[in-house]
Amino acid sequence: MSHETLLNRGLDYYKPTMSQHHFEHNPDTEVTFTFKNRGEQRLADYLTVEDLQARFDAIQERGFTDDELDYYAELKHPDGTAAFSTNYLNYLRGNELPRVNVAFNEDQDDIAMTATGDAPLVTFWETVIMSEVNEMYFENYLVKHNVDPAALYAEGDRRLTQKIEQLRERPDIKFSEFGTRRHFSYKWQRYVTNRLRRECPDNFVGTSNVALSEEIGYQPIGTFAHEMPMIYAGIADAKSEDIRQSHNQFLQDWRNQYGDNLNVALTDTFGTDFFFEDFTPEQAREWNALRHDSGDPIEFGEKTIAFYKANGIDPATKTIVFSDGLNLDKIIELQDHFGGRINTTYGWGTTLTNDLGIKPLNIVMKATHVTLPNGAEADLVKLSDNKGKHTGPEAQIKRYQTIFAATGKLAAKDVVVC
Repeated sequence: MSHETLLNRGLDYYKPTMSQHHFEHNPDTEVTFTFKNRGEQRLADYLTVEDLQARFDAIQERGFTDDELDYYAELKHPDGTAAFSTNYLNYLRGNELPRVNVAFNEDQDDIAMTATGDAPLVTFWETVIMSEVNEMYFENYLVKHNVDPAALYAEGDRRLTQKIEQLRERPDIKFSEFGTRRHFSYKWQRYVTNRLRRECPDNFVGTSNVALSEEIGYQPIGTFAHEMPMIYAGIADAKSEDIRQSHNQFLQDWRNQYGDNLNVALTDTFGTDFFFEDFTPEQAREWNALRHDSGDPIEFGEKTIAFYKANGIDPATKTIVFSDGLNLDKIIELQDHFGGRINTTYGWGTTLTNDLGIKPLNIVMKATHVTLPNGAEADLVKLSDNKGKHTGPEAQIKRYQTIFAATGKLAAKDVVVC
Protein backbone atom coordinates (compact mmCIF):
# COMPACT_ATOMS: atom_id res chain seq x y z
CA MET A 1 0.00 0.00 0.00
CA SER A 2 1.36 3.40 -0.96
CA HIS A 3 0.79 6.38 1.31
CA GLU A 4 1.16 9.08 -1.32
CA THR A 5 0.42 12.46 0.24
CA LEU A 6 1.67 15.96 -0.48
CA LEU A 7 4.07 15.52 2.45
CA ASN A 8 5.26 11.99 1.85
CA ARG A 9 5.64 12.27 -1.92
CA GLY A 10 8.02 15.21 -1.42
CA LEU A 11 10.30 13.48 1.10
CA ASP A 12 13.69 12.02 0.35
CA TYR A 13 14.87 9.40 2.81
CA TYR A 14 17.72 11.52 4.14
CA LYS A 15 15.09 13.82 5.68
CA PRO A 16 13.80 11.39 8.36
CA THR A 17 17.29 9.98 8.97
CA MET A 18 18.64 13.49 9.63
CA SER A 19 15.52 14.44 11.55
CA GLN A 20 16.03 11.50 13.90
CA HIS A 21 19.65 12.53 14.40
CA HIS A 22 18.54 16.07 15.26
CA PHE A 23 15.98 14.59 17.67
CA GLU A 24 18.68 12.62 19.47
CA HIS A 25 21.35 15.35 19.55
CA ASN A 26 19.90 18.86 19.05
CA PRO A 27 16.12 18.68 19.46
CA ASP A 28 15.72 22.24 20.72
CA THR A 29 18.04 23.95 18.25
CA GLU A 30 16.03 26.27 16.02
CA VAL A 31 17.02 26.23 12.35
CA THR A 32 15.98 28.45 9.45
CA PHE A 33 15.81 27.06 5.93
CA THR A 34 15.84 29.54 3.04
CA PHE A 35 14.73 28.92 -0.54
CA LYS A 36 16.97 30.12 -3.36
CA ASN A 37 16.32 30.17 -7.08
CA ARG A 38 19.70 29.74 -8.79
CA GLY A 39 18.25 29.65 -12.28
CA GLU A 40 17.11 32.20 -14.83
CA GLN A 41 13.39 31.41 -14.70
CA ARG A 42 11.28 33.79 -12.62
CA LEU A 43 8.95 31.83 -10.35
CA ALA A 44 6.49 34.71 -10.06
CA ASP A 45 5.75 34.41 -13.78
CA TYR A 46 4.02 31.10 -13.04
CA LEU A 47 3.32 30.99 -9.30
CA THR A 48 1.63 33.24 -6.78
CA VAL A 49 2.46 33.85 -3.15
CA GLU A 50 -1.13 33.02 -2.23
CA ASP A 51 -1.22 29.66 -4.00
CA LEU A 52 2.11 28.55 -2.58
CA GLN A 53 1.17 29.64 0.93
CA ALA A 54 -2.13 27.77 0.72
CA ARG A 55 -0.37 24.60 -0.49
CA PHE A 56 2.20 24.63 2.31
CA ASP A 57 -0.39 25.53 4.95
CA ALA A 58 -2.43 22.51 3.89
CA ILE A 59 0.60 20.24 4.15
CA GLN A 60 1.49 21.65 7.55
CA GLU A 61 -2.06 21.27 8.87
CA ARG A 62 -2.27 17.66 7.75
CA GLY A 63 1.23 16.65 8.85
CA PHE A 64 2.19 12.99 9.04
CA THR A 65 -0.60 10.44 9.03
CA ASP A 66 -0.57 7.40 11.28
CA ASP A 67 -0.20 5.20 8.19
CA GLU A 68 2.89 7.09 7.07
CA LEU A 69 4.51 6.79 10.48
CA ASP A 70 3.55 3.12 10.65
CA TYR A 71 5.51 2.67 7.42
CA TYR A 72 8.55 4.34 9.01
CA ALA A 73 8.14 1.99 11.97
CA GLU A 74 8.35 -1.00 9.62
CA LEU A 75 11.59 0.10 7.94
CA LYS A 76 14.68 -1.87 8.88
CA HIS A 77 18.37 -1.15 8.53
CA PRO A 78 20.51 -3.67 6.63
CA ASP A 79 21.49 -5.23 9.97
CA GLY A 80 17.82 -5.90 10.75
CA THR A 81 17.37 -3.24 13.43
CA ALA A 82 14.58 -0.67 13.32
CA ALA A 83 15.50 2.37 11.23
CA PHE A 84 13.47 4.70 13.47
CA SER A 85 12.93 4.52 17.21
CA THR A 86 9.52 4.49 18.87
CA ASN A 87 10.43 7.63 20.82
CA TYR A 88 11.27 9.48 17.63
CA LEU A 89 8.10 8.41 15.83
CA ASN A 90 6.02 9.40 18.85
CA TYR A 91 7.73 12.80 18.69
CA LEU A 92 6.58 13.19 15.08
CA ARG A 93 3.06 12.11 16.04
CA GLY A 94 2.91 14.71 18.80
CA ASN A 95 4.37 17.75 17.03
CA GLU A 96 3.34 19.66 13.93
CA LEU A 97 5.67 21.06 11.32
CA PRO A 98 6.53 24.76 11.59
CA ARG A 99 4.84 27.13 9.16
CA VAL A 100 6.40 28.07 5.84
CA ASN A 101 6.49 31.79 5.14
CA VAL A 102 5.96 32.75 1.50
CA ALA A 103 6.41 36.36 0.39
CA PHE A 104 7.40 38.49 -2.58
CA ASN A 105 10.95 39.80 -2.27
CA GLU A 106 11.23 43.19 -3.95
CA ASP A 107 15.04 43.09 -4.09
CA GLN A 108 15.02 39.71 -5.85
CA ASP A 109 11.89 40.57 -7.84
CA ASP A 110 10.64 37.08 -7.16
CA ILE A 111 8.95 34.84 -4.63
CA ALA A 112 10.91 34.00 -1.46
CA MET A 113 10.31 31.24 1.09
CA THR A 114 11.65 30.48 4.55
CA ALA A 115 10.80 28.05 7.32
CA THR A 116 12.03 28.29 10.92
CA GLY A 117 11.53 25.76 13.67
CA ASP A 118 13.06 23.01 15.79
CA ALA A 119 15.64 21.12 13.75
CA PRO A 120 13.92 17.69 13.80
CA LEU A 121 10.76 19.20 12.29
CA VAL A 122 11.81 22.06 10.03
CA THR A 123 14.26 19.84 8.13
CA PHE A 124 11.37 18.11 6.33
CA TRP A 125 10.45 21.26 4.44
CA GLU A 126 13.60 21.24 2.28
CA THR A 127 12.61 18.53 -0.18
CA VAL A 128 8.87 19.07 0.23
CA ILE A 129 9.08 22.75 -0.77
CA MET A 130 11.35 22.04 -3.71
CA SER A 131 9.15 19.19 -4.90
CA GLU A 132 5.93 21.21 -4.67
CA VAL A 133 7.41 24.33 -6.29
CA ASN A 134 8.32 22.20 -9.30
CA GLU A 135 4.90 20.53 -9.28
CA MET A 136 3.02 23.83 -9.38
CA TYR A 137 5.47 25.66 -11.64
CA PHE A 138 5.35 23.14 -14.48
CA GLU A 139 1.62 22.61 -14.18
CA ASN A 140 1.10 26.34 -14.70
CA TYR A 141 3.83 26.51 -17.35
CA LEU A 142 1.94 24.03 -19.55
CA VAL A 143 -1.25 26.07 -19.26
CA LYS A 144 0.38 29.45 -19.88
CA HIS A 145 2.26 28.24 -22.96
CA ASN A 146 -0.56 26.01 -24.24
CA VAL A 147 1.70 22.95 -24.23
CA ASP A 148 0.03 19.67 -25.20
CA PRO A 149 0.69 17.33 -22.22
CA ALA A 150 0.36 14.21 -24.37
CA ALA A 151 3.04 15.42 -26.79
CA LEU A 152 5.27 16.49 -23.90
CA TYR A 153 5.03 13.13 -22.17
CA ALA A 154 5.63 11.34 -25.46
CA GLU A 155 8.88 13.28 -25.88
CA GLY A 156 9.86 12.50 -22.29
CA ASP A 157 9.10 8.84 -22.90
CA ARG A 158 11.20 8.82 -26.06
CA ARG A 159 14.16 10.26 -24.15
CA LEU A 160 13.67 7.81 -21.32
CA THR A 161 13.57 4.90 -23.78
CA GLN A 162 16.94 6.00 -25.17
CA LYS A 163 18.41 6.02 -21.68
CA ILE A 164 16.99 2.58 -20.92
CA GLU A 165 18.41 1.14 -24.14
CA GLN A 166 21.86 2.45 -23.26
CA LEU A 167 21.65 1.27 -19.67
CA ARG A 168 20.70 -2.26 -20.67
CA GLU A 169 23.99 -2.48 -22.52
CA ARG A 170 25.84 -1.45 -19.34
CA PRO A 171 24.87 -3.75 -16.46
CA ASP A 172 28.03 -2.55 -14.67
CA ILE A 173 26.34 0.84 -14.05
CA LYS A 174 24.35 0.90 -10.79
CA PHE A 175 22.26 3.95 -9.91
CA SER A 176 19.54 5.26 -7.62
CA GLU A 177 16.81 7.69 -8.64
CA PHE A 178 17.46 10.96 -6.77
CA GLY A 179 14.99 13.21 -8.61
CA THR A 180 12.49 14.29 -5.94
CA ARG A 181 13.79 17.83 -5.41
CA ARG A 182 13.80 18.84 -9.07
CA HIS A 183 11.36 16.50 -10.78
CA PHE A 184 8.87 17.61 -13.41
CA SER A 185 6.08 16.17 -11.30
CA TYR A 186 5.56 13.34 -8.86
CA LYS A 187 3.41 11.58 -11.48
CA TRP A 188 6.28 11.68 -13.97
CA GLN A 189 8.84 10.65 -11.35
CA ARG A 190 6.69 7.62 -10.50
CA TYR A 191 6.38 6.70 -14.19
CA VAL A 192 10.14 6.97 -14.74
CA THR A 193 10.95 4.99 -11.60
CA ASN A 194 8.59 2.17 -12.50
CA ARG A 195 9.93 1.87 -16.03
CA LEU A 196 13.48 1.75 -14.72
CA ARG A 197 12.56 -0.86 -12.12
CA ARG A 198 10.93 -3.09 -14.72
CA GLU A 199 13.27 -2.57 -17.67
CA CYS A 200 16.68 -1.97 -16.04
CA PRO A 201 16.72 -4.37 -13.07
CA ASP A 202 20.49 -4.85 -13.40
CA ASN A 203 21.09 -1.10 -13.10
CA PHE A 204 18.35 0.25 -10.85
CA VAL A 205 19.18 0.11 -7.14
CA GLY A 206 16.25 2.09 -5.74
CA THR A 207 14.90 5.57 -5.14
CA SER A 208 15.43 8.21 -2.49
CA ASN A 209 11.71 9.06 -2.54
CA VAL A 210 9.91 7.70 0.52
CA ALA A 211 6.47 7.23 -1.03
CA LEU A 212 7.83 5.62 -4.19
CA SER A 213 10.07 3.28 -2.19
CA GLU A 214 7.05 2.01 -0.30
CA GLU A 215 5.06 1.62 -3.52
CA ILE A 216 7.69 -0.45 -5.34
CA GLY A 217 8.82 -2.38 -2.27
CA TYR A 218 12.44 -1.15 -2.20
CA GLN A 219 14.40 0.11 0.78
CA PRO A 220 14.60 3.92 0.40
CA ILE A 221 18.06 5.29 -0.38
CA GLY A 222 19.80 8.10 1.53
CA THR A 223 22.00 9.07 4.47
CA PHE A 224 22.73 12.74 5.25
CA ALA A 225 23.08 16.07 3.47
CA HIS A 226 25.14 19.26 3.89
CA GLU A 227 22.81 20.59 6.55
CA MET A 228 24.23 18.24 9.20
CA PRO A 229 27.86 19.46 9.31
CA MET A 230 26.62 23.01 8.60
CA ILE A 231 24.35 22.94 11.65
CA TYR A 232 27.02 21.33 13.83
CA ALA A 233 29.42 24.12 12.82
CA GLY A 234 26.76 26.75 13.51
CA ILE A 235 26.09 25.34 16.97
CA ALA A 236 29.81 25.38 17.73
CA ASP A 237 30.00 28.96 16.44
CA ALA A 238 27.07 30.07 18.59
CA LYS A 239 28.72 28.45 21.63
CA SER A 240 32.15 29.96 20.77
CA GLU A 241 33.55 26.43 20.48
CA ASP A 242 35.95 24.93 17.94
CA ILE A 243 34.16 25.26 14.60
CA ARG A 244 36.74 23.24 12.67
CA GLN A 245 36.46 20.32 15.07
CA SER A 246 32.67 20.24 14.75
CA HIS A 247 32.85 18.48 11.38
CA ASN A 248 34.52 15.38 12.75
CA GLN A 249 32.34 15.49 15.84
CA PHE A 250 29.33 15.18 13.56
CA LEU A 251 30.86 12.22 11.72
CA GLN A 252 31.51 10.51 15.05
CA ASP A 253 27.98 11.20 16.32
CA TRP A 254 26.40 9.97 13.08
CA ARG A 255 28.36 6.74 13.10
CA ASN A 256 27.68 6.17 16.78
CA GLN A 257 23.97 6.45 16.04
CA TYR A 258 23.73 4.52 12.77
CA GLY A 259 26.86 2.35 12.65
CA ASP A 260 27.38 0.55 9.35
CA ASN A 261 23.79 1.12 8.23
CA LEU A 262 23.97 4.71 6.89
CA ASN A 263 27.65 4.73 6.19
CA VAL A 264 28.17 7.16 3.28
CA ALA A 265 30.09 10.35 4.10
CA LEU A 266 29.38 13.55 2.15
CA THR A 267 32.73 15.19 1.46
CA ASP A 268 32.26 18.76 0.26
CA THR A 269 30.45 20.76 2.96
CA PHE A 270 33.64 22.66 3.80
CA GLY A 271 35.74 21.63 0.81
CA THR A 272 37.00 18.20 -0.15
CA ASP A 273 40.64 18.98 0.66
CA PHE A 274 39.62 19.78 4.23
CA PHE A 275 37.54 16.60 4.38
CA PHE A 276 40.47 14.39 3.49
CA GLU A 277 42.61 16.07 6.14
CA ASP A 278 39.87 15.71 8.75
CA PHE A 279 38.85 12.13 7.91
CA THR A 280 41.08 9.86 9.99
CA PRO A 281 42.56 6.57 8.73
CA GLU A 282 40.34 4.74 11.22
CA GLN A 283 37.27 6.50 9.84
CA ALA A 284 38.40 5.74 6.29
CA ARG A 285 38.39 2.05 7.17
CA GLU A 286 35.04 2.21 8.97
CA TRP A 287 32.95 4.21 6.49
CA ASN A 288 31.87 2.25 3.43
CA ALA A 289 31.54 5.05 0.91
CA LEU A 290 32.11 8.71 0.09
CA ARG A 291 29.63 10.89 -1.81
CA HIS A 292 30.75 13.41 -4.42
CA ASP A 293 28.46 16.43 -4.86
CA SER A 294 30.55 19.29 -6.31
CA GLY A 295 33.77 19.92 -8.17
CA ASP A 296 35.36 17.83 -10.91
CA PRO A 297 34.23 14.21 -10.38
CA ILE A 298 37.25 12.60 -12.00
CA GLU A 299 39.64 14.70 -9.91
CA PHE A 300 37.62 13.74 -6.84
CA GLY A 301 37.73 10.05 -7.71
CA GLU A 302 41.48 10.10 -8.24
CA LYS A 303 41.94 11.98 -4.98
CA THR A 304 39.78 9.39 -3.20
CA ILE A 305 41.76 6.47 -4.58
CA ALA A 306 45.03 8.17 -3.65
CA PHE A 307 43.71 8.82 -0.13
CA TYR A 308 42.77 5.19 0.41
CA LYS A 309 46.08 3.92 -0.94
CA ALA A 310 48.01 6.37 1.23
CA ASN A 311 46.24 4.87 4.26
CA GLY A 312 46.82 1.23 3.28
CA ILE A 313 43.23 0.64 2.20
CA ASP A 314 42.34 -1.24 -0.97
CA PRO A 315 40.09 1.14 -3.00
CA ALA A 316 38.29 -1.91 -4.41
CA THR A 317 36.73 -2.40 -0.95
CA LYS A 318 35.23 1.10 -0.96
CA THR A 319 32.57 2.95 -2.96
CA ILE A 320 32.12 6.41 -4.45
CA VAL A 321 28.57 7.73 -4.81
CA PHE A 322 28.59 10.30 -7.62
CA SER A 323 25.60 12.64 -7.31
CA ASP A 324 26.41 16.05 -8.81
CA GLY A 325 24.42 17.12 -11.87
CA LEU A 326 24.72 13.79 -13.64
CA ASN A 327 23.53 12.86 -17.09
CA LEU A 328 23.96 9.47 -18.74
CA ASP A 329 26.98 10.52 -20.82
CA LYS A 330 28.77 11.65 -17.64
CA ILE A 331 27.80 8.46 -15.83
CA ILE A 332 29.23 6.35 -18.65
CA GLU A 333 32.40 8.44 -18.71
CA LEU A 334 32.88 8.02 -14.95
CA GLN A 335 32.16 4.30 -15.07
CA ASP A 336 34.64 3.79 -17.90
CA HIS A 337 37.25 5.74 -15.96
CA PHE A 338 36.82 4.13 -12.52
CA GLY A 339 35.36 0.71 -13.27
CA GLY A 340 37.50 -2.03 -11.72
CA ARG A 341 39.48 0.47 -9.62
CA ILE A 342 36.88 1.43 -6.99
CA ASN A 343 33.21 0.57 -6.59
CA THR A 344 30.86 3.18 -8.03
CA THR A 345 27.20 4.01 -7.83
CA TYR A 346 25.28 7.05 -9.03
CA GLY A 347 22.58 9.27 -7.53
CA TRP A 348 20.79 10.44 -10.67
CA GLY A 349 18.30 13.27 -10.41
CA THR A 350 17.21 16.11 -12.66
CA THR A 351 18.12 14.71 -16.07
CA LEU A 352 16.31 11.50 -15.16
CA THR A 353 13.04 12.85 -13.71
CA ASN A 354 12.83 16.19 -15.54
CA ASP A 355 13.95 15.55 -19.11
CA LEU A 356 10.93 16.28 -21.29
CA GLY A 357 12.13 19.26 -23.31
CA ILE A 358 11.27 22.11 -20.92
CA LYS A 359 14.16 23.73 -19.06
CA PRO A 360 14.26 22.46 -15.45
CA LEU A 361 14.38 24.82 -12.50
CA ASN A 362 17.65 25.23 -10.60
CA ILE A 363 16.45 25.66 -7.02
CA VAL A 364 17.74 24.84 -3.55
CA MET A 365 16.47 25.06 0.03
CA LYS A 366 19.38 25.37 2.45
CA ALA A 367 19.81 25.64 6.21
CA THR A 368 20.94 29.24 6.77
CA HIS A 369 20.72 30.08 10.49
CA VAL A 370 20.69 28.43 13.91
CA THR A 371 19.43 29.73 17.24
CA LEU A 372 20.16 27.88 20.47
CA PRO A 373 17.69 27.62 23.37
CA ASN A 374 19.67 30.31 25.25
CA GLY A 375 19.27 32.74 22.34
CA ALA A 376 22.82 32.42 20.97
CA GLU A 377 22.78 32.29 17.19
CA ALA A 378 24.93 31.98 14.08
CA ASP A 379 24.65 32.14 10.30
CA LEU A 380 25.41 28.88 8.51
CA VAL A 381 27.93 28.33 5.74
CA LYS A 382 28.57 25.76 3.04
CA LEU A 383 31.90 25.84 1.21
CA SER A 384 31.29 23.92 -1.98
CA ASP A 385 34.00 22.74 -4.37
CA ASN A 386 32.11 24.90 -6.87
CA LYS A 387 32.43 28.53 -5.77
CA GLY A 388 29.04 29.34 -7.23
CA LYS A 389 27.43 26.98 -4.75
CA HIS A 390 28.83 28.61 -1.60
CA THR A 391 26.07 29.36 0.92
CA GLY A 392 26.07 32.07 3.58
CA PRO A 393 26.79 35.77 4.11
CA GLU A 394 29.95 36.91 2.32
CA ALA A 395 31.83 37.82 5.50
CA GLN A 396 30.91 34.50 7.11
CA ILE A 397 32.02 32.59 4.01
CA LYS A 398 35.43 34.28 4.12
CA ARG A 399 35.70 33.50 7.82
CA TYR A 400 34.89 29.83 7.23
CA GLN A 401 37.36 29.65 4.35
CA THR A 402 40.06 30.59 6.84
CA ILE A 403 38.81 28.20 9.50
CA PHE A 404 38.50 25.24 7.15
CA ALA A 405 41.56 25.93 4.99
CA ALA A 406 43.38 22.75 4.09
CA THR A 407 47.08 22.65 4.85
CA GLY A 408 48.11 20.78 1.73
CA LYS A 409 47.85 17.12 2.69
CA LEU A 410 46.70 15.20 -0.40
CA ALA A 411 45.99 18.47 -2.19
CA ALA A 412 44.74 18.35 -5.77
CA LYS A 413 48.17 19.25 -7.15
CA ASP A 414 49.60 16.06 -5.61
CA VAL A 415 47.12 13.77 -7.34
CA VAL A 416 47.83 12.55 -10.86
CA VAL A 417 44.61 12.31 -12.87
CA CYS A 418 44.84 9.36 -15.26
